[in-house]
Formats: sequence, structure tokens, C-alpha cells
Amino acid sequence: MDASQLHAPVMREECLELLRPALEREESTYVDCTLGMAGHACAVLDAFPHAHLVGIDRDRAALGLARERLTSEGFEGRFTLVHTTYDRVADALAHAGRDRADGILMDLGLSSFQIDTRERGFAYSADAPLDMRMNPDGDALTAADILNTWSEQDIANILYRYGEEKFSRRIARTIVKERASEPFERSPQLVSAIEKSIPAKSRHSGGHPAKRTFQALRIAVNEELDILHDALDNALAALAPGGRLVIEAYHSLEDRMVKETFTAASSSKAPEGLPVDLAQFAPDFSLVKRGAMKAPASEQETNPRSASVRLRAIERITPPEIS
Repeated sequence: MDASQLHAPVMREECLELLRPALEREESTYVDCTLGMAGHACAVLDAFPHAHLVGIDRDRAALGLARERLTSEGFEGRFTLVHTTYDRVADALAHAGRDRADGILMDLGLSSFQIDTRERGFAYSADAPLDMRMNPDGDALTAADILNTWSEQDIANILYRYGEEKFSRRIARTIVKERASEPFERSPQLVSAIEKSIPAKSRHSGGHPAKRTFQALRIAVNEELDILHDALDNALAALAPGGRLVIEAYHSLEDRMVKETFTAASSSKAPEGLPVDLAQFAPDFSLVKRGAMKAPASEQETNPRSASVRLRAIERITPPEIS
């Protein structure tokens, strides 16, 4: 499998420009929190010859392909790959013998490798086991486990919370009814249950009717939002002065968390009503861009995955506290 053919990095040039002031420094450290097929990582190492990559991924198969690609493209000796979840930025840096990061990138959601690896069960368009684990070697819970063992209320809750699915209760009711006669094992069974649960007039709007349910199950199986919550705080804490954190989010739940964290980090901590904003209350971070950047229309045409991306960046402007 050729990793260079599997992954077209979204908003590559925009990410490079946002990271440029931080990674042009001598012996800079770049952390790619969601390494995937190393598309962004290869672009960064090519653009910034003094940078060292610390690449994180929870998927061993993806790490293996990324290693092959990085080596074949001439970056041997300039990268350290770590098999872990991306909330453990500090551990990954320590593994690489680095104290702080100059640039950090998070490209959230599924990688192209995971989508295209049919047996993982992420794609509702393919007949595959209902697995959805990003780390099949270490994680136990699968989508099938949720569908076959969780209560109707719990299933409805995750579909609504993580998928923003307005027919969550109907879908959960159908799942519980159908699993009584046959357990859910493969994706077509779930797609069929979803289609039965959604009114005909609603099935043909807003994309494929299974999209939101598959998203919700994937997030629940991999604890994505819990990990993102911790990863945001830990990434900010790991940045060196002048360091930048750049994040690409693909759905509203992720982007809302990123926006709220960035807003809080870049806002004064002064109590309300204080007549003068004292230095000790000044924020430690500054927004690089106000609001989110979107992929240009030309990229959206050639790479459909870029259509929903929201790109945000923040910079540390004070030294980090010594823990």
C-alpha cells in the first residue's frame, strides 16, 4: 500500500504558512498529533529543513505506513514516531528527547487510510464488520458492542450527542428491536435499520441518512471528544514561546471545542469590573487568525474531504509555567 497515494493533506499550504514563523527556527520541533499517512508531516519536513517531527498515531498500521513513506522520501533521522493517543503530547515529546514543541498540528477525524481500509467498518457505503476502532490492537469496545449491549436510551443519547441526529430515538428503538432476533455484526444491517427509522422525506436531505449515526458510533468507540478535550489543554501547555498550535476540525462538535478553548486561552483573566487590565491577568496566547479558515473552492472541488474543514491557529506569547 502506497501511503503517498492514500492521503491528500487538507489545506496543506495554509497549514505550512501558519506554522512557518514557529518552524523556521533552528532545531525546531514539530508535533503531528494525528500523523495518519504523513501527508502534512512530509510537507512540513520538506518546507522546514531544521524541523524534527514527533509523529503520534494510535493506529499501528498507519504508523508503519507513515514510517515507510517518511523514509522513502528522504527524512530518515528527522522523525520520531510514537504509538499513543494524541492527548499524551508531553509523553511523546519526552520519548523524542524534546522539552517543548514549536509547532503542533491536529488534523482531526478519520484518516484516509482508516476510511479506505474496508474491514475497519468506518464507511457506511461498504459491507464490513461493525468495528470502528482506531486502535484495534489495544481497544476492546467496538461499534457492534454498543449496538448489541447498550440500552435503547444510551444508544439514543450518543446518536443525538455525537451525531446530532434528530431521529436518534427512532433509530435506537429500531436497533434494539432488531437485535433481539439477530445481533448487529455488519454495516449493511445498521444502514438498513437507520433507513427504516428515518421518514422518507428526510432520507434524501443532508447527505446519506447513515452518516450521522456512523459518526456518533465512531466518536463513542474511540472516546474522541474526551481525548480532544485533554489534548487541547496538553498541547497548549507543551508549546514553547512563539510556538503555534494549528487545528483542522471537520464537524461542529470538534470545532466548537477548539473555538472555546482558543477563546479562553487568548482572553484576559482579569476579574470583571477591574478598571485596569493588569499584566498578571494578560493571556498567555494570541489568536493567529480570528475565526476559522475554510478550504478554497478549488481544493473543495478536487478533495471533497476539505469541504467541511475549519482551520484555526493560536500562538503562545509568554513562557510556559515550569511544572
